[in-house]
Amino acid sequence: MDPMEQDMMQVENSKYTLNEEQENKEIVRHYRALLRSLRPKIKKGDKELLRTAFEMATNAHKTMRRKSGEPYIFHPIAVAMICVDEIGLGVRSTICALLHDTVEDTDITLDDIKSEFGNEIAKIVDGLTKISTVMSANSSQQAENFKKILLTLTDDPRVILIKLADRLHNMRTLDSMKQEKQLKIASETIWVYSPLAHRMGLYSIKTELEDLSMKFLEPDTYREIAKKLSETKRERTKYINEFVRPLKDKLIQSGFDFEIYGRPKSIHSIWNKIKKKGVSFEEVYDLFAIRVILDVPLEMEKEVCWKVYSLITDEYLPSPERLRDWLSNPKSNGYEALHTTVMGPQGKWVEVQIRTKRMNEIAEKGLAAHFKYKEGTQTEDRFDKWFVQIREALSNQQEEGIDFLQDFKTSFLAEEIYVYTPKGDVKMLPINSTALDFAFNIHSVIGSKCIGAKVNHKLVPLGHKLRSGDQIEIITSNKQKPNEDWLSIVVTAKAKNSIKDSLREEKKIISEEGKYTLQRKLEGIGAVYNPYNVDQVMNFYKLHSQLDLLYKIATKNIDLKELKTFQVLGDKIEVPKPVNVPTEINHETHAAKSPSKKDAELIIFGESSDQIKYALAKCCNPIPGDDVFGFVSTGKGLIIHRTTCPNATQLLANYGHRVVKTKWAKNKEISFLTGLSIIGLDDVGVVNKITSIISGELKINIAALTIESKEGLFQGTIKVYVHDKEELETLVDRIKSLNGIQQVNRFDTETV
Repeated sequence: MDPMEQDMMQVENSKYTLNEEQENKEIVRHYRALLRSLRPKIKKGDKELLRTAFEMATNAHKTMRRKSGEPYIFHPIAVAMICVDEIGLGVRSTICALLHDTVEDTDITLDDIKSEFGNEIAKIVDGLTKISTVMSANSSQQAENFKKILLTLTDDPRVILIKLADRLHNMRTLDSMKQEKQLKIASETIWVYSPLAHRMGLYSIKTELEDLSMKFLEPDTYREIAKKLSETKRERTKYINEFVRPLKDKLIQSGFDFEIYGRPKSIHSIWNKIKKKGVSFEEVYDLFAIRVILDVPLEMEKEVCWKVYSLITDEYLPSPERLRDWLSNPKSNGYEALHTTVMGPQGKWVEVQIRTKRMNEIAEKGLAAHFKYKEGTQTEDRFDKWFVQIREALSNQQEEGIDFLQDFKTSFLAEEIYVYTPKGDVKMLPINSTALDFAFNIHSVIGSKCIGAKVNHKLVPLGHKLRSGDQIEIITSNKQKPNEDWLSIVVTAKAKNSIKDSLREEKKIISEEGKYTLQRKLEGIGAVYNPYNVDQVMNFYKLHSQLDLLYKIATKNIDLKELKTFQVLGDKIEVPKPVNVPTEINHETHAAKSPSKKDAELIIFGESSDQIKYALAKCCNPIPGDDVFGFVSTGKGLIIHRTTCPNATQLLANYGHRVVKTKWAKNKEISFLTGLSIIGLDDVGVVNKITSIISGELKINIAALTIESKEGLFQGTIKVYVHDKEELETLVDRIKSLNGIQQVNRFDTETV
């Protein structure tokens, strides 16, 4: 059970009024529903095993309740149901899901499970127990231990599939948690679990995890988009029917066995489009996708999908740049489909996805569906290759935990591209990979000697970004060797690890010179070269390792003249004490001072706020009224961030133990600097209209104003002092009401 589940669980104090008999009936009803879902997969002897697992879990969790008040056993049954219905797992996985919290939370041991169900089930339950222990780590050790989760994944993928089911059910029942827990758990979900679900091919689960995370991380935006989707549903349904009608007729005339329907895009993906493209909800053209699902024999799949593509593009004109052929080159997570975007009625672009029934099941249930379709050996091989790459990345133990997790996300959880060697062999790389990544993918020796590449027979530099379909030839030289700059060029874990290994070896050789220099300097002040003295010098220069110290000395990046100020006591040296210069933080620089009772505008829970100094984060510039949290940063004290800050997800997911519950108190005496960007039609007097609203009507002070006009449009940035979010929202609404204003957005970056 991870920390979230510990918080979701309470013992005995039930909010429910159901008596024990009614509860037991309800538990049995849930269990029978699980058996009905599992019926097609149950073989001789399985029913008895399932019954034993159910009874073992029910008895073990007997006294436990979740935060909602319901008996805890509902959770393992719900997780098992997700495994069966939504992931397509079988009897063994169901038994593991029922027992997934027993070893950690109850008196049941792994040996009990082994003697009752055998080694295979015990091993999976052990893996699930280890993951829970890892995810409850209270430091960046959580990211470091993430390696253990991935080792378990490569050992038996069912472990991570059951864990994803566990996380999905916890996200579905997150409403009963306190807000700070909701933020941490939702951030962890979007940071680790959602990309992992995507990479395992579980698109429905990935989408739901993203939407549920957004519901807690950005509730206002989530509600706004959900409301607009609801309001436009009738209009959308009418358009889908109009779009589908001629296609249906053509497919029937051609004798295809098919389903065709439209489905809305997820709230999270719509929000991503709004942010990426800088458009409003009304301007997002693909709020839905049309899906055509064909029932055809395996050997005819490709041919029929292309025939249907031809029928669709005869009716509607396609966008050539938006064709995605995952029939010829399935994704590494097994996804196969043909995607095209066509111009529909009323001048609207519409995405159409063409799949067969088999492909659709793989798209919905990912890895689990591969075991059902034995013919899909090619895609299973790609999964195996992916696992091999993960094992290679895990073999490097030098990586810092957080760095490792970031590298893992860019290397293994990103979309991929397919490129070719000069001989025509296909290689799979994550999106944004460079020619240098390709070289290291071939072999670490080739990567280390790479001086350039030819992409499609044209010479390109090492940092050239590759695209699907590129053919690459690597040019090498024996005189070449990796340097620090290469780390900013590559994105794959394999390339980064190889470069770091090479740099480390180079560093060791150079640092030998630094060792002799430091030895001479220490002897010059009457001290000896020993581990204690080297540590003292290392700490004085604020370095993390002796290797860094000696390397910086050798490369003359450290001035050893300061050693003269050290005091020698016998053989040992004493570092001079640093002088503390008090720094005063004030609101004029939009950082907060230590609050007094008169002007305290933040309430920091669990601490005496009179004694806490805090500053407002420059990455998101929070103002009163924003949802915020405090983050204890190393050396800078408490920093206040907005929960929608670009850095919030990473901080909450990886450093949850350093987060302090914080909220604003009412205060109208202090102004906070914030910024707005405005886009509109370049009209006479537009600047005057904007400034008269800000200064004249709303009496808000302007700190800076810049306007640039180009080809009939103007783009402006305004920095203003406001008292709180309410005042800022009033200002935004007033500016938006002016004729010709298209967009008014608050800054989210360090531009204020």
